[in-house]
Amino acid sequence: MPSSPCRLCPRSCGVDRPAGNRGFCGETTELRIAAASLHRGEEPPITGRGGSGTIFFTGCTLGCVFCQNRQISQAGMGRTVDQAEFIRICLALQERGAENINLVTGSHCTPVLADFLRSARNEGLVIPLLWNSSAYESLNALESLEDLVDVWLPDLKTLDPGLAGHFFQAPDYPETAAKAILHMLDRRNTPRWNGPVLVSGVIIRHLVLPGYLESTRAVLQWFADHCRGRALLSLMTQYTPVGDPKKAPGAYVNRDEYGKLLKWLTELDIEDGFCQELVPDDSWLPDFERTNPFSSALSTPVWHWKTGLHCK
Repeated sequence: MPSSPCRLCPRSCGVDRPAGNRGFCGETTELRIAAASLHRGEEPPITGRGGSGTIFFTGCTLGCVFCQNRQISQAGMGRTVDQAEFIRICLALQERGAENINLVTGSHCTPVLADFLRSARNEGLVIPLLWNSSAYESLNALESLEDLVDVWLPDLKTLDPGLAGHFFQAPDYPETAAKAILHMLDRRNTPRWNGPVLVSGVIIRHLVLPGYLESTRAVLQWFADHCRGRALLSLMTQYTPVGDPKKAPGAYVNRDEYGKLLKWLTELDIEDGFCQELVPDDSWLPDFERTNPFSSALSTPVWHWKTGLHCK
């Protein structure tokens, strides 16, 4: 359980979360979940054949102005689950063929999650655990997960403090995320595979922001200098203009920008990883009001905050 005052994440907002107060993350110490599904829209070594067993947590330590999961990250959608229900969700995903348990944006509830995950392991959860995060987290929090997490899946959103303050409400994001990712690499710097599925290692994600390609160039250079040969890169071009156009880019990545990205990957000799195709589209955007937040082609629902576990 987070201490009081809460210093769990780099914001150190000092809120008394055990008393029921909500931190910057929007949450108390209760664990809240919006949805769990077999997700087929992740990177190939995460999706595999069975799909990734994604669990979407309510709340977030960042405040991204263009967040595509705004319903759960900022609007509080989801409901509280106790340890027993959390374990049932994990085991249901495993029973239905999930390649892994993909913990999406759980940094603000690390102590509770660590406890629940250890109990789930004792109850028969054997598939790999993925920590899918913004990388805006303290080293102490990461250390509490080291014996649990098999695959680290952090974002590296930007290395520009100005952009980090403007878009993510965290000017200290670049320094914090870089330290967190290097910490992850020190623990899982040799990828391990089970056929086409990654069962141990690090995948670093970067979402390209249209109109801000120099920020991406700096991220690619940092990856080449610190991570090449130790991690996979996932370069994402799926940015969708869903936020306030006065605060966030109001366009998709265009073809000229995409061409620059491919050129930079070649120049920096970055070969291990993935680069999304350029398909300007918003049909994949989730709606967590629906039992299946994604299209049926991308996702099979297993649990939802309104309906609980779904039958096979």
